[in-house]
Amino acid sequence: MMKGKTVVLGVTGSIAAYKAAELASQLVQVGTRVEVIMTEAATQFISPLTFRNITGRPVVTRMFELASEYSVEHVALAEAADVVVIAPATANTIAKIAAGIADDMLSCTVLATKAPVIVAPAMDVNMYENQVTQENIAKLKARGFVMVGPGYGRLASGKMGLGRLVDISEIMAAISQVLGKSGDLHGKRIVVTAGGTQEPLDPVRCLTNRSSGKMGYAIAEAARDRGAEVVLVTAPTALPRPYGIDVVQVTTAQDMYEAVQKAVGKADALIMAAAVADYRPKKMAESKIKREKADKLVLELERTPDILGEVRGNFLRVGFAAESEELVANAKEKLRKKQLDLIVANDVSAIGAETNSVVLIDRTGSIDELPTLPKREVADRILDKVASLLSS
Repeated sequence: MMKGKTVVLGVTGSIAAYKAAELASQLVQVGTRVEVIMTEAATQFISPLTFRNITGRPVVTRMFELASEYSVEHVALAEAADVVVIAPATANTIAKIAAGIADDMLSCTVLATKAPVIVAPAMDVNMYENQVTQENIAKLKARGFVMVGPGYGRLASGKMGLGRLVDISEIMAAISQVLGKSGDLHGKRIVVTAGGTQEPLDPVRCLTNRSSGKMGYAIAEAARDRGAEVVLVTAPTALPRPYGIDVVQVTTAQDMYEAVQKAVGKADALIMAAAVADYRPKKMAESKIKREKADKLVLELERTPDILGEVRGNFLRVGFAAESEELVANAKEKLRKKQLDLIVANDVSAIGAETNSVVLIDRTGSIDELPTLPKREVADRILDKVASLLSS
């Protein structure tokens, strides 16, 4: 979604200005053209030369800079932008934009552009919590500006509180989501499950599996970036909460069954990437099971709900089959038995890895064997198929 787009990056006078260099670098790496506008205060924290070297483009620092290609038509950047990103955004810049003041190149560009504007605040906690700043932020939100952050943590003043610039990954996710709003899944509601469920044995122990949740999270983020409204029903993972996605945290297979049943009411597609336990202890011990009490421990297990088999509705149904043998044959049988529209088959060796090698089998029997790819790219290949099936 980002490749070939023009991002106007506004950098203002915050101690967090140095982090904007990493944002510019990541944007360049994914194929965007980055045009940097720096306020005069920003140049006191980081040199324009840094951004020029990163982006390969001239950096605009003054309204009337005769050496700039934008010196005569100062709205040229506003018209060229696919998205304007202000990171970091100080309280002063937010106040000027909220009031419609255009006394420097950045505020003038924001006032003149019809592109979406993303604002990532960074300031002292007292400045952020000040009523005036909160009113200004509320005004921008009401006008359709996208606010990202701020984050909580230690600030330059030594205080702890809200005011930190959020992680660059979160700003990148916001940009990707904004640019993808008109994607091929625009207007669709996609429910995705992820992670490995945990079935308690006692208050300490549980039965679970090695699923990292990476595949499900990649699908959820890719669907978000293609314009979909996404609900992610996730078992416990070590992954950060994805930006711009409605996340429902669950633990057991029963929890996931109930959450999915609730989420698919208005869904266009359900993608079950979670590794759901097939069995659970029939009875959970009320206290921790002690090693000394018996030489052997016999567990009586019972089946968990079959989410794909039992949840009904008028939506596309996509399942996963992690197999250790007879990959295609077992996947075809699961596709038939659960009446799926699409199944994604992969070897169990992919669990926890950064890459995946999958076979896509649809309801017509068509088989598409993909090479080993990063999980985010696999996610997009899966969604290509989902988008095609939804359109047909």
